[in-house]
Amino acid sequence: MIKTLKRALIAATPISMLSVMPAFAETKMLPADDYVGISFWLISMALIAATAFFWLEIGRVSAKWRTSLVVSGMVTMIAAVHYFYMRDVWVEFGSTPTVYRYIDWLITVPLLMIEFYLILTAITKVSSGIFWRLMIGTLVMLIGGYIGETSFTDPNARIFGEATITIGFIIGMLGWAYILYEIFAGEAGQLSAEKAPASVQSAFSTMRWIVTIGWAIYPLGYLFGYMLSDTPDFNSLNIIYNLADVLNKIAFGVIIWSVATTESNNA
Repeated sequence: MIKTLKRALIAATPISMLSVMPAFAETKMLPADDYVGISFWLISMALIAATAFFWLEIGRVSAKWRTSLVVSGMVTMIAAVHYFYMRDVWVEFGSTPTVYRYIDWLITVPLLMIEFYLILTAITKVSSGIFWRLMIGTLVMLIGGYIGETSFTDPNARIFGEATITIGFIIGMLGWAYILYEIFAGEAGQLSAEKAPASVQSAFSTMRWIVTIGWAIYPLGYLFGYMLSDTPDFNSLNIIYNLADVLNKIAFGVIIWSVATTESNNA
């Protein structure tokens, strides 16, 4: 079955990529000095490579970890497809692809939060409350950020007036703080400390610090892009966001792969 899955993935990947190609057939070439556009391209390639790696490694882990690796690959695959489109928006129009980025985040960030839940369910019985609390925190964080960012480029979207950018930033930060509370001091953090073996505790702890330190890069992008100057700095915004995405999405999956292979080999 695993061999069949591998063959299907290898066969399906070129088809899925070809389905995306027509959208780029008549777009401008990427200039050699467009470092923001280059960052979109490099990161999309890294995300595709990570997807292939995570899915091809499924056969090495025990059954209880396979869903986690599947989800890790889904995160990087979804992000890679969005990065092709975001690169095209940047190269073609010179504008930040806010809508595409938040569509990506609206799918991939909840999937990253699900990984915490999946790791815990692999080692013990877990209440559904953990899942829903992480989802609520994620939605609050993303909705706040989206309200703030779109209000900068669309004055009609300023539902709080001129202060929308700042208020959206605060709402997003509150959602992030809620997530941090749940994975450090809430039920998820307590279950990890009490029920998980040492390897899982180590992976869970590293994932928490990625959400703490790695995700802190996104507010920096927001600050540099919108709040620290009178005019938007889209170059800094997109480079910071792109670096944060490649770190958080790929590193998250690598940690899960590491604990999954370790636990499977020791079983």
